[in-house]
Amino acid sequence: MDKLKSFEDLNCWKAARELRIEISDLIKNFPESEKFELVSQMRRASRSVTHNIAEGYGRFHFKENIQFCRVARGSLYELQDQFITALDEGYIDNKYYLEKKLKVVECITILNGYIKYLKSAEANQ
Repeated sequence: MDKLKSFEDLNCWKAARELRIEISDLIKNFPESEKFELVSQMRRASRSVTHNIAEGYGRFHFKENIQFCRVARGSLYELQDQFITALDEGYIDNKYYLEKKLKVVECITILNGYIKYLKSAEANQ
């Protein structure tokens, strides 16, 4: 992995940021009745992913960084469930759901790769 200057250089953070922006656009179209429910939950979960990747990066200790990445990964799974809820409530169609499911899985895969890299770097310390 090339020398990283900032968490903004991490591919997992970049992918999660794209997903967060997409969710931000999506939830603007949800019913007003979901403002303090699903909208709030999706906003917080999507922000949690990028926030935790950034915070972990700033810890400078492999174990702490890995733990924050695990929290971020949990938030990605939470988002996947929230997309299912949006589908079940009729706020999104199946095609959109499948697109976002793939995006979430892609983010998880990239994040898992970063976690694997951190574990390897820790072992080679």
